[in-house]
Amino acid sequence: MKKVLAMVLCLMLVLSASSMALAASKVTLITMDLMDQHWVNVDKGCQDAVAELKTQGIDIEYKLDAPTSGKDDAAQIECINNAYANNADLILLASNGPDTQVATIDQLTKDGVKFIYVDSAANYPALQTLATNNTNAGQTAGEQLLAKLTANGVTEGKIGIVNVNAATTSTVQREAGFRKAFEGTKFEILETQYGEGNATKSQEIAANYITDGCVGIFGTNEGGTVGVGNAIKEAGGTVVGVGFDKSDAILGLIKDGSLLCTMAQDPYKMGYEGMKSAAKALAGETLAEQNVDTGVQVIDATNVQ
Repeated sequence: MKKVLAMVLCLMLVLSASSMALAASKVTLITMDLMDQHWVNVDKGCQDAVAELKTQGIDIEYKLDAPTSGKDDAAQIECINNAYANNADLILLASNGPDTQVATIDQLTKDGVKFIYVDSAANYPALQTLATNNTNAGQTAGEQLLAKLTANGVTEGKIGIVNVNAATTSTVQREAGFRKAFEGTKFEILETQYGEGNATKSQEIAANYITDGCVGIFGTNEGGTVGVGNAIKEAGGTVVGVGFDKSDAILGLIKDGSLLCTMAQDPYKMGYEGMKSAAKALAGETLAEQNVDTGVQVIDATNVQ
């Protein structure tokens, strides 16, 4: 009888250990908002990676969360804390800004939660950052605008910038790169205005830039770019607009000539590769690259689809 009980106990321990080994790791993607197509594509990349990993016997319990009312620091911190409360093992985070979330990230990291940044990093070490080289991409946007203005015979004038805010690392870097493209020229880059990533607010800002006599305008993200394009379209003038990100609305504005071009990031790759990295990290692997440049493509009238 004792032998039978011992065998039953051993079997229970084996089954328990097996159950623990097969338990799904919990990964939460937290983005800046749920409005932009950009974040939809990051989410799609994550979902596809989770499905692929499952075929390899790696089970990930995946969840998406973000502020519902736009880029809201307090709401994003709440999302991070909610992920922790739901026992997330790893958080894929697109940080609203460099500093606001740091205290929360620090506390959760000390409590054992792992972090990987996608698109935008905070000023706190994470296992990896997967993002566009935003400074270089912003400079490319500026060079595209400068080349078009020069081709049009415009060698001086005012340039407007519609940014998201003064804190989001990715868009601040894009603006810095854009400004660099105009160094040494006769163009005057006006004081940056902030549309909070909202297309309607960004359109109002761009319309004011047009009224002020700007010859070119740069939108630093999807909402800003749509706003710039719509303002130029409504004005029916010769102002040249360039932007960032890829959505149906932006592609439509390029097709009808309202925008010159957009710097299309690869948000799908951010999500897909980010989730693959998450699986490796949760398996105890050290990630080889700390910073992964996910690339950018210039989309204009010659290659828009």
